[in-house]
Amino acid sequence: MTAGEKLRRFFRTDQGVGLLLVSPTALYALLLLAVPLIAIVVISFLTQTGVRDFAPGLSLVNYKEALSDPLYRELMLRSLMVSGSVTVVTVLLAFPIAYFVSFGVKPEQKSLWIFLITIPFWTSYLIRVFLWKVILGYNGVLNSGLKLVGIIDEPLTFILYNVNAVIITLAHAYAPFAILPIFVALEKIDRSYLEASRDLGESRTMTFLRVTLPLAAPGVVAAVLIVFIPTIGDYVTPKLVGGPGGTMIANMIQTQFLRLNNAPLGATLAVLAMLIVAVIAIVFLIVGYRAAGGGKKGGRG
Repeated sequence: MTAGEKLRRFFRTDQGVGLLLVSPTALYALLLLAVPLIAIVVISFLTQTGVRDFAPGLSLVNYKEALSDPLYRELMLRSLMVSGSVTVVTVLLAFPIAYFVSFGVKPEQKSLWIFLITIPFWTSYLIRVFLWKVILGYNGVLNSGLKLVGIIDEPLTFILYNVNAVIITLAHAYAPFAILPIFVALEKIDRSYLEASRDLGESRTMTFLRVTLPLAAPGVVAAVLIVFIPTIGDYVTPKLVGGPGGTMIANMIQTQFLRLNNAPLGATLAVLAMLIVAVIAIVFLIVGYRAAGGGKKGGRG
């Protein structure tokens, strides 16, 4: 049997048909994701000599500059701090909502609640950022309301054009992304596990901590990753509501590419940011996997 005949016979099998169906999508994803990523990595090893000129060969000059310059380190640490804070705030606020929808809402009404949760997606992300700018402004809705009821005499200045404004705006923007995976994880929990825990004498609090929370760990980890990864690369929100004190590493990457015409250094910062995010994501996945495994053991017991 020739190679061509073997190939034709293979594509007549279920595996071959599946491969043919997946191939266009895989090729499309490869062109849109892998090729640009490889290009960014290659550019990061180049040395720029002019506006559009590069020195021949590859070097680590950009990585040495990015790792030695205190400005880039400060921006990276600030980005990690902001993204971590946004993730913690978002997940802590999202879990009670997801828990209420899963355990406190009638089954026939859950679709309505999920529909209401997705309403923020109806408006542009940029419009929502501008609305928070209006709410948190010096004479905005929040300050005007607090002055009207007599809680403050002077407008609050720490809620706009700083890190606090970035955290508030991003937490609101990504809240639905955190609620949905947690809700899905809670919906998959077998309610008989909770009943068994109560029958064995556990209180509601201990049942939640020892059964519900471990079993919901995959959804929590998914919510953490869904919020943390994009927020560390967000540059629109810091630019609009962050001010100088809210600048993040993504803003510096944008500046290097578009204003300073230093694509190699911008690519280097992007690669370093991706590596840091990848390491943190792997740690969260390992923690989530162990927590889920512990939850299953606890559920069987």
